[in-house]
Amino acid sequence: MAFSAAFSTYTPQSSLLFSQKSNNQKFLKTACSLFPSSSQVIAKKLLYQPLRHKGFSSDRGVGTVKAIKFEKGFKNVEVFTKEHVAVSLAHDVAQHSNKFIRERGAFTVVLSGGSLIKYLRKLVESPHAESIEWAKWHVFWVEERVVPKDHLESNYKLAYDGFLSKVSIPPVNIYAIDDALEADGAADVYETTLRRLVKSGVIAESSNGFPKFDLMLLGMGPDGHVASLFPGHPLVKEDKKWVTFIKDSPKPPSDRITLTFPVINASSNIAMVVTGAGKANAVYSALQDDNKTDKLPVGLVSPTEGDLKWYLDIGAASKLFKEE
Repeated sequence: MAFSAAFSTYTPQSSLLFSQKSNNQKFLKTACSLFPSSSQVIAKKLLYQPLRHKGFSSDRGVGTVKAIKFEKGFKNVEVFTKEHVAVSLAHDVAQHSNKFIRERGAFTVVLSGGSLIKYLRKLVESPHAESIEWAKWHVFWVEERVVPKDHLESNYKLAYDGFLSKVSIPPVNIYAIDDALEADGAADVYETTLRRLVKSGVIAESSNGFPKFDLMLLGMGPDGHVASLFPGHPLVKEDKKWVTFIKDSPKPPSDRITLTFPVINASSNIAMVVTGAGKANAVYSALQDDNKTDKLPVGLVSPTEGDLKWYLDIGAASKLFKEE
């Protein structure tokens, strides 16, 4: 679908979108949010310290900025500087944690690998580190490489070093794969574990019988893959198993286990965290090209009973904007 944007003057209390000329090119300078309301997107107030632009003072937090009007609006798509991706994500994760612990006494969260973990760094800082009830968290993985837990390619190691070791989640509530098994066996055991936890009520159950995680934190590769579900691979169409395995991953290591799309899309909340200009084409494909029949895996992320929210940095969102 063709995309165009028109700009109109808007004066909020905190900045959402700026542009500046540099070397004859226009770049988005700081965070923005894209929220459709009727035929236009209304800028949303951010709670983060804005950057200085033209007559705008970061001390005062007021000034004339440009709001965006779209032919097509985007629901729940937010664009930030990289630092503010981490700030916003931490705020929202903490809110989800409080909500589900209050409602059901537990919080089930699914992690992915890649750069996602570094964007959780604000959770281990004040005020979240002290206010979150870590003892009621249950942590899972949307994918895992079939390697030892201390291997550099292990998503468990990545999460442990960058996040889990810094908070007080009980080890019994951290559900890593059995790395002593081959990929097929590890997938079967992980699915058995999920089924047991659904039966006991630790994980909620969706209306179609799949596990309904409270929050799934997803990243995306430059090719548009999510979890270990790669473009053109048969596993993208798996609709019966909860957990499956892959032994011919186009991205090493070759042996992995992964949650399937029915499980991913059964989640109550999905946070899609994507940064970097190298992923801009895949972001554009997922958000703009509605009529494509050969969608990238990321374009198949669509919660059946929940909400999807995108957290993009300026590079990843760059192909969504057209300045005039």
